[in-house]
Amino acid sequence: MPDTLQIVNPANETVIASVALATVDHADEAIARAKEAGPAWRMVAPADRARLLRRFAEAVAANAEELAQLETANMGMPIGASRWCATGVADVLHYFAGAIDKHTGSTIPVAGGIDMTFHEPLGVVGLITPWNFPMYMASWKLGPALATGNTVVIKPAEITPLTTMRLGELALDAGIPEGVLSVLVGTGAEVGWRFVTHPDVRKVAFTGSTAVGKRIMSGCADQVKRVTLELGGKSANIVFADADVDAAAAGAPGAVFDNTGQDCCARSRVLVQRSVFDRFVEGFEAAAAQLVVGDPTDPATAIGPLVTAAHLAKVRSYTDGVRATWTGEAPSGSGFWHPCMLLTPDDPSSALWTDEVFGPVATMIPFDTEEEAVAIANDSVYGLSGSIWSRDIGRALRVARAVEGGALSVNSNSSVRYATPFGGFKQSGLGREHSMHVLDHYTELKNVFISMT
Repeated sequence: MPDTLQIVNPANETVIASVALATVDHADEAIARAKEAGPAWRMVAPADRARLLRRFAEAVAANAEELAQLETANMGMPIGASRWCATGVADVLHYFAGAIDKHTGSTIPVAGGIDMTFHEPLGVVGLITPWNFPMYMASWKLGPALATGNTVVIKPAEITPLTTMRLGELALDAGIPEGVLSVLVGTGAEVGWRFVTHPDVRKVAFTGSTAVGKRIMSGCADQVKRVTLELGGKSANIVFADADVDAAAAGAPGAVFDNTGQDCCARSRVLVQRSVFDRFVEGFEAAAAQLVVGDPTDPATAIGPLVTAAHLAKVRSYTDGVRATWTGEAPSGSGFWHPCMLLTPDDPSSALWTDEVFGPVATMIPFDTEEEAVAIANDSVYGLSGSIWSRDIGRALRVARAVEGGALSVNSNSSVRYATPFGGFKQSGLGREHSMHVLDHYTELKNVFISMT
């Protein structure tokens, strides 16, 4: 295992940074510091902890352009999306700063005394974040973990660590005490797994593949350790004939191809009622052809490269030799480029229809009835996100209640809002991100009875 890792720009394959890799020993040291810092951090008055998180948010906002440029260079995300993510990090931190004094216990009338509940911090929590939205998803976990009085060790994906490393520096600049937040750039097999096995880490929060999530959940079981998992998806985009078909078709390419398809919420299974299927395909292709593919530093660019050569090879393993209904353009030369593609498979059991390709690949099939659409949508091991398009709100609500997904939208392709719960059914995960609900995942509920006799 090398001591350093070279960070590569996926748009041009140039080396942009060299990062020292953390080891298990480094992880143990950071966990020890976090444990030592815990008692003082949990005793910081709620209003003071909120002020520190707001300062952290303000530091992020003041450095948003730097963070966005880092994200684009490291991950290949188009600069417009990176700027949105940087602003989103500040918004998430502000939200959880405001939540600190609103996550309250209760008093319960009982015989012989008074009973009350408290939300106690867990202690040291280990956060493992993905490479597809590096800084944004780091904030999803950092915000509630810090707000509830926990100390944090966070391992970003080693191929895209730069913005999370910068967030760690900004937290210190904002006054977050030493040891409360440590960033460790290391492999999942070493550093990530040490979070799972270390007895002083009381919870692991992971975003990544379902296969890795299963191993983490199994490992945490040995210590009955808290775990939340935000895993894979293969979301359905269901379009009924009574919908605004043109609007649905215009929005569908972005719902799959955004972030070059490297999105667990990607609505990559498109189900269209048969009577409008051909019209929808035509609208989809026209809208997809308008997406600008190329230099991610150009504000006009909508689609950038895939993140690594290895990931490009994985996506190609699904698409090479496959006859596509429509294929977009992709730059030639250096960089990890894959064209956007639309496929209309005859076999809904094919790997392209069932597997999370995690690339710019949309699959589309027709359906006839509402019941058939629900059955097809639910015929998946995943259940994260999805959309229902219909002007009949009764139908839309029936289908939304019937589809096995945790974050659904009607006449929209939007999945994520920091004030609303986000997470999946089935093998898409366990627990929720965002909203006041997530605070329960970072605390223990303690009950105290006081006798009055």
